[in-house]
Amino acid sequence: MKPFEYARAGSPSDAVRRFRPGTMYLGGGTNLVDLMRLGVARPERLVDVSRLPLDAIEQVRDRLRIGAAVRNSDLAADPLVRGRYPMLARAVLAGASGQVRNMATVAGNLLQRTRCAYFQDVSRPCNKRRPGSGCPAIEGDHTNLAVLGASDACVATHPSDLAVALAALDAEVHVTGPGGDRIVPMPGLHRLPGDAPEQDTVLEPGDLITSVELPAPPPGASAYRKVRERASFAFALVSIAAVLDVRDDGIVGDCRIALGGVAHAPWRAERAEQALIGGPATGEAFLAAAEAELEQARPLPRNAYKIPLARNLIVNTLEELAS
Repeated sequence: MKPFEYARAGSPSDAVRRFRPGTMYLGGGTNLVDLMRLGVARPERLVDVSRLPLDAIEQVRDRLRIGAAVRNSDLAADPLVRGRYPMLARAVLAGASGQVRNMATVAGNLLQRTRCAYFQDVSRPCNKRRPGSGCPAIEGDHTNLAVLGASDACVATHPSDLAVALAALDAEVHVTGPGGDRIVPMPGLHRLPGDAPEQDTVLEPGDLITSVELPAPPPGASAYRKVRERASFAFALVSIAAVLDVRDDGIVGDCRIALGGVAHAPWRAERAEQALIGGPATGEAFLAAAEAELEQARPLPRNAYKIPLARNLIVNTLEELAS
């Protein structure tokens, strides 16, 4: 591991003041420390933000504000979260192990890097690590990688379960940085790879996430489902966060669908939502909406299985919510 300087920030503004080129913020460290050990991340200095007073969960009128330093285990167990946003609690519990959730923070979860094997292997080329070096996953092992929104430069997927649920809930990410304070919507925080896959998010150098704010819970029933290779501590092959509101006449009043495991960012299924809202809540309609969304998929030879997997997951989840 490369030697680095260490400093502990006393406040969000102090953390931003300490930032300069070569600096990274340290929260729970469950992803960053691993990447430093692998040689993928090589910061010159770490600014510890884990002890900042950003660990509260509070209701503000009809909204919920979640501090950036809230631990994932505390988020999943919080009565306000479990009562008002049960899908969010289930998404957090679907991610990692209990020990990791006890350390990982909300902001760190959102900002974790891809688990693509080529990104984590510094002996191999990777456009995310070294722009312009190539993406060997396209011709190599891409079995678990992206089928939506990928590019010739990168087919990696974003690993967060939490981010998928937040994308379905229209969360807002509060950020402070050298340019001042601002709010970044979700979806919108994470980028698709395009020709700059090294940029995971729209955050600027020195930006620090301070909180995540959720609007009032949408009407209807919600669910988070995750398909993975083993029952525990595995990243999603495909996951879904869905909210479905069916009126008394059987018509869909509102629908929110976000997918994980299929793209470089949490994938909001806007085509499927538009196809469903105002129409009947039937299995046939759910299937047609799923197929409309997945028409834009561009799988590689060994991950085409994700298309029927995602289609079936969308349909089965919506049928369960409609019932």
